[in-house]
Amino acid sequence: MLVMSRFRVDAGERDAFRAELEAAHGLLAQRSGYVGGTIGRNLDDPTLWVLTTRWEHVGAYRRALSSYDVKLGAVPLLSRALDEPSAYEVVEPGTVLNVESTRSLG
Repeated sequence: MLVMSRFRVDAGERDAFRAELEAAHGLLAQRSGYVGGTIGRNLDDPTLWVLTTRWEHVGAYRRALSSYDVKLGAVPLLSRALDEPSAYEVVEPGTVLNVESTRSLG
């Protein structure tokens, strides 16, 4: 699975934000199921940043977010992400895609 978290950061916060984002990425990278990831900044709008991570499956990503170290050192920063869907399934030739359905709460 692929996770893309986008952030809007004022120019004055750039250096501090970058350091925090690199630290958060480092914590995520230590978790089981992490496959890879990158940090990027938009070429046309340098106030837009992205953290992209790849995971073996959604369970690995959710377990990573619930770990103590990530809760303490990465989740506060991740909560600053733009409010938009961030988890994607990787589409490869011949794969069966997830089926959208409403989940029952009862």
